Amino acid sequence: MDKFGIVTGLVAPMDRPNVDTDAIIPKQFLKSVKRSGFGPNLFDEWRYKDPGEPGMDNAARIPNPDFVLNAERYRGAAILLARENFGCGSSREHAVWALLDYGFRVVIAPSFAEIFTDNCFKNGVLPIVLAADVVNRLFDEQQQAPGYALKVDLPGQVVTTPAGTALYFEVDAFRKDCLIRGLDDIGLTLEHAGEIRVFEEAHRQRAPWLFNKFDQE
Repeated sequence: MDKFGIVTGLVAPMDRPNVDTDAIIPKQFLKSVKRSGFGPNLFDEWRYKDPGEPGMDNAARIPNPDFVLNAERYRGAAILLARENFGCGSSREHAVWALLDYGFRVVIAPSFAEIFTDNCFKNGVLPIVLAADVVNRLFDEQQQAPGYALKVDLPGQVVTTPAGTALYFEVDAFRKDCLIRGLDDIGLTLEHAGEIRVFEEAHRQRAPWLFNKFDQE
């Protein structure tokens, strides 16, 4: 996954509590496991007025003019501002894939569902928890200022507003390191590829009968 350092991006507001993963990416789009291509169907049932199915031409569909991400002022947003318990519901990793594929690298909220948080860190999306009153202030500020952008500094663990206000956040040290270095679970494992090869070869020497069948094939 891509390394995460400092992200400065336009903020889009999702002013609803308890946004679940089925709303983020509806179940009919879960057939693929490629991790890409889900962005066009992010929040599909809220984003369009007609039902969506995999393979449909979204350009020919009927957009919902009242849905926030369809507003021109939020095009290209990289930071999603949300309410409490964002990402609740089923454990589908596709929800994070859809957010990332759309272009979001950061989600800020007073709280997140635990499994959703895990999926974010494993896929290069930074979930930031800030106090509810701070999130309320950010909602008010972005509403009053088109083009409202935040600077998110993961190494420094600080969000900086356009007015220069510094909002510090907590993040697990191990997860922070993985994001900064761009390492998912597979990447972490591959860091030990040499040690794994040494172990496998030693194991082959100790118990060659376990490998005879595979060697013959």
